[in-house]
Amino acid sequence: MTPVPTLLRSRRSLLAAGLALTSSGLLDGRLAQAQPAPWSPVRPVTLIVPYPPGGPTDILARTIAAELARDLGQPVNVENVPGGAGAIGTRRAAQAAADGHTLALGNNQTHATNVSLLPQGGGYDPVRDFAPIMVCAALQHIVVVGAELPVRSVADLVALARRDPGKLTAGSTGPGSASHLALELFKTRSGTEIAHVAYKGSAPLLQDLLGGHVNLSFATTPTVLAQIQSGRLRALAVASPQRSPHLPDLPTLAQAGVAGVEADAWLGFLAPAATPAVALARYRQLIAAAMQKEAVRATITKAGMAIDIKDAPEFAGFLQQDIQRWAGVIRSANVKLD
Repeated sequence: MTPVPTLLRSRRSLLAAGLALTSSGLLDGRLAQAQPAPWSPVRPVTLIVPYPPGGPTDILARTIAAELARDLGQPVNVENVPGGAGAIGTRRAAQAAADGHTLALGNNQTHATNVSLLPQGGGYDPVRDFAPIMVCAALQHIVVVGAELPVRSVADLVALARRDPGKLTAGSTGPGSASHLALELFKTRSGTEIAHVAYKGSAPLLQDLLGGHVNLSFATTPTVLAQIQSGRLRALAVASPQRSPHLPDLPTLAQAGVAGVEADAWLGFLAPAATPAVALARYRQLIAAAMQKEAVRATITKAGMAIDIKDAPEFAGFLQQDIQRWAGVIRSANVKLD
C-alpha cells in the first residue's frame, strides 16, 4: 500500500480537529441556550406585612424588600395589613394568586399560635396554605424585673415566687401574646405561680414596670433595652436558645437554670403554597444572599433583633414543632383571648 504523504496526513488531522472544535462550539452554544434564565417577576411584587408600619417587623420587611427589588429588577412593595393578631394580612396572603408575585412576612403569632387561639385559626392553615422561604431574624424576650424587686438572678426570682405563690405579678402585651405565652411556659418549667397581668401593648406595660405596679415581664429587646442599660430595669436572662447580641453577658434561661423556655418571636418569609418552585428557589437564593451582607445584618441588629437563619427545609420542620409546642402551652394554661 502506498503510504499517505506526511503533509496530507497533517492536513487531514487539522481538518478533523477543526471540525471537532466547531462541533464542540456549536454544542456548547446549544447547551448554553438550553439553560433557562433565572425566574423573575413580570410586574411588581407585593410583600404583605400583617402589622402596622414601623417597628422591627416592618424594618426587616423593608430591608429585604429593597434587596429583592435590586436583584429582581421589579419593585417589591411592602403592604401593611394590620389587625386580628396578624390574621387579616396573613389570610390575604394565603388567598393571593400563587404566581410568585406575593410574599408574606410571618412570625410565631401568625404561623404558630393563631391556629390554637383564633376561631378557625384565623381563616387560614399556617402549614397547608404557605410555602416556607426563610427565617431571618428573631425578637428575643428578656426576663426583666423592676429595679426595686430584691432579686439579682433567675434563681432568686424562682425562690421568691415559690416562697409566696401568686404574689408576684408579670405583665404581658395581651392575652395570648408572645410575652404571655413565654410567661406561662416559664411557670411550667420553673414550677412557680406568678399572676399574669395583661396590658394593651408594650407602652402601658413598660410604664407600669418602671412604676413598680407590676414586678416582671418577658419583654422584647427593643421594648426594654434602653431601660436595662440605664439601670431602671434589671435583666435576669434571655428566653432564647442563644445569647442576646445586645446584652452578650446576659445568660440564657437554660444557662440560668430553667431549661426549655425558648420563646423567640421569629420572623420569616413565606409565599402562597402553590407558588412555582422556580420562583421559590429564586427568592430563597436572593434572601439568603441578602442575609450575608454586613449592611443588612447591621440594620436588623440595630433595630433590636437577633440574626436567626433557618433555610426552607429547617423552617418547615421548625414550624411544625412550634405549632405543637405552643398548642400544648395554650391548652395546659387554658389561655383564652378576650
